[in-house]
Amino acid sequence: MSESFPRLHARTRRFTLGVPRGFTIAPDGDRVVFLRTRSGTDPVTCLWELSTADHVERLVVDPRALDADEENLPPEERARRERSREQAGGVVAYSTDTAAARAAFALSGGLYVTELATGETRRLETPGTVIDPRLSPDGRHVAYVTSGELRVQEVATGVDRALAVPESPTVTYGLAEFIAAEEMDRHRGHWWSPEGDALLVERADEAPVQTWYIADPANPGRAAAEQRYPSAGTPNATTELFVLGLDGSRVAVPYEDEYLTTAAWDSHALSIVTMPRDQKALRLFTVDPATGESALVREDTDPAWVEIVSGVPGHLDDGSLVWVADADGGRRLFVGERAVTPPTLQVRDVLDIDRDTVLFRASGDPTEIQLWTWDGTSLMPVSTRSGVYSGRLSGGVGVLTEQTLDNEGVSTTVVMPSGMTIPIPSLAERPGLDLRVSLGRSGTRELATAVVFPSWYEQGSRKLPVLMDPYGGPHAQLVLARHGGYLTSQWFAEQGFAVVVADGRGTPGRGPAFERAVLNDLATPVLEDQIDALQGVAQQYPDSLDLSKVGIRGWSFGGYLAALAVLRRPDVFHAAIAGAPVTDWRLYDTCYTERYLGHPDEQPDVYDRSSLFADAAKLDRPLLLIHGLADDNVVAAHTLRLSSALLASGRQHSVLPLSGVTHMTPQEVVAENLLLLQVDFLKKSLDV
Repeated sequence: MSESFPRLHARTRRFTLGVPRGFTIAPDGDRVVFLRTRSGTDPVTCLWELSTADHVERLVVDPRALDADEENLPPEERARRERSREQAGGVVAYSTDTAAARAAFALSGGLYVTELATGETRRLETPGTVIDPRLSPDGRHVAYVTSGELRVQEVATGVDRALAVPESPTVTYGLAEFIAAEEMDRHRGHWWSPEGDALLVERADEAPVQTWYIADPANPGRAAAEQRYPSAGTPNATTELFVLGLDGSRVAVPYEDEYLTTAAWDSHALSIVTMPRDQKALRLFTVDPATGESALVREDTDPAWVEIVSGVPGHLDDGSLVWVADADGGRRLFVGERAVTPPTLQVRDVLDIDRDTVLFRASGDPTEIQLWTWDGTSLMPVSTRSGVYSGRLSGGVGVLTEQTLDNEGVSTTVVMPSGMTIPIPSLAERPGLDLRVSLGRSGTRELATAVVFPSWYEQGSRKLPVLMDPYGGPHAQLVLARHGGYLTSQWFAEQGFAVVVADGRGTPGRGPAFERAVLNDLATPVLEDQIDALQGVAQQYPDSLDLSKVGIRGWSFGGYLAALAVLRRPDVFHAAIAGAPVTDWRLYDTCYTERYLGHPDEQPDVYDRSSLFADAAKLDRPLLLIHGLADDNVVAAHTLRLSSALLASGRQHSVLPLSGVTHMTPQEVVAENLLLLQVDFLKKSLDV
């Protein structure tokens, strides 16, 4: 008997195991280095290399051959994986030198270096467990962090020394602080100079940050884990920058803003990007590494907030600045002072800069993310079919990943300058579902919407109960033209539901104004848009949707939205499952929350309107709250405090605490049974 979808979904980490990722293209294009597990159910990630000359793949590093123990990861590495939402084990990240001749990676706290030509791998001796090792451009040295120290080791000799040592237990050198990793998509805190003789290094001091305690009630003999968590309105970590030379020199790089959003060091400039706490400006500086003095290159401002875009700053071969900024109603690619994309094309991120060519992703239709290039004179689409794409570009050789609605999984292809293509196979498992999804626009705002019916259902044969399945919040989008985005929704549909997924105001892909519609109110617009989408779909399928039986489920912001729906609009929503919900925005982190709601001391009414406690007495629909007790992102206090408010108001509800589970719920048994329990709850609550 084949495995059920819930079990396979859990075992395959949502069908991500076996998918190639983490590509590095050698400068001459003769090799592509990448990560992939050995099967769709194998959680151990290996390092591979593809020869573009003979199209042969070679396994370079299998962690099992190194006898690494993934159960004993250092706490800093577990936190890093949680921030990056890493679900697999093994070699989950690596760095190479410029020539892609040598690779370095951390494995179970150890530091390893591999000669890619031969596959020879050795462990380097270090004084402690290793986080985020990065090879110098010439491959002679590897920088890494251990116990908050930024250290450098000479690969050939093993000579190892500290460039910076923390002055107190709250200080780290070379690591991104919590807020940068969780909310700015910056997962590093040190950058090599192009010459390999110095590093730009972040110093972070968490002393100002309040301490929270993440307890494990299922194990009362275990001490609670201490967590420095900057909730809205409270102090952030203090961050500083230094240029540390291998010769022992130390040059301070002062900046005034609250946040360091990113840094880059190429042959044209050492660049840093900073942002004030209110996030209404983004400032790009170039830095003189010899003196630490900085010069303002560009400042973008917005009365709401300025969006951080990954992949910039960068430079063309001639030194022209590559940047992304909002202008004329769109998010546009700038080269120098000139916008080279139209405002109708919403730039998502910059992936690579190859000499005078910029590879970037952008959306004309918000349900698609296409690949584009700017070659100095013209815009060219790289991808042409409807879908979601990503890629890399170096030396004229490209790697293209493709996801479409018609095909399962992720397709990866190496594209040579001649146009010849070489596939990199995916080893992912097949979900075994017959997808029945239709993408379109619905409601008065023409919201991007997916409608998923059971594979066995005949249109109009009978009305089905409805399950709204949103995320619905900023920085995330569900309604995209990719098969893998609807697997769980399709499985819920197979249980007898018509599933509706809608991206409302605040979600990306439709331009800055659409995103900024949630300013000062994270509740009203997102809830209105779910109702608008539901009513629009009901008009499109009048004989297929039973609006007297509407459930809603979600996780994280989606969990917040689900609880919000039954509390404020019980006339529309008749049952809700709220997983890891934010219930009081004062309990969520500074950067995310203050971007949309401002400072809680300055706008307390804004926080009150967007939080759920005041609505507790209104609950008269079934509500299931689910929360991992080890969640260090949306802490369990959100669910527990809402439950207390509901109990104080005499409102019946259910709480499912998940012992030892974080925000990701990666545990196989937990992930499988969560799906089964949710279906059971919905069927009972909606009398299906």
